[in-house]
Amino acid sequence: MYSNDYEKLKEFDKMKSKVLKYALYKKRTEQEIRQKFAKDLEENMLNDIIEVLKQNAYIDDNNYIKRTVDEYMKLKNLSLKEVRYKLIAKGIKSSMIEDFISDNYDEMNEYEIQSAYNIICKKRPTMEDEDIKIYLMKKGYSSDSIKNALLSLE
Repeated sequence: MYSNDYEKLKEFDKMKSKVLKYALYKKRTEQEIRQKFAKDLEENMLNDIIEVLKQNAYIDDNNYIKRTVDEYMKLKNLSLKEVRYKLIAKGIKSSMIEDFISDNYDEMNEYEIQSAYNIICKKRPTMEDEDIKIYLMKKGYSSDSIKNALLSLE
């Protein structure tokens, strides 16, 4: 009996190391880790490993949202709708995303206006303002953000 428990513990540690290595290589969501290891591990062991990694802050979806949004804000011009879709695609719960956006509403709204402004500046030499508005609406920008971005150009 003891050798069986020892083997299970050894297997658990081996797989925990494998999952941890995957989680540390690049920031990952809980859902991404579940998808990656669903076939390799039995569900109970995967749940236990994820729980241990969450307790030790190796997996933290709230932190993932914050870091990812910070990265988008520095590097990309996205609407809030696009940010939501990108996070949902990573397996983040909608409620967590909405909580983050509402907690950081002013900053997120300012980011969307600035992103719209950047796109308008880039597109203006080759497109009419009305076509740019349509383009931004299709990308999910709010009409208020578009209006504010256009006003800041005048």
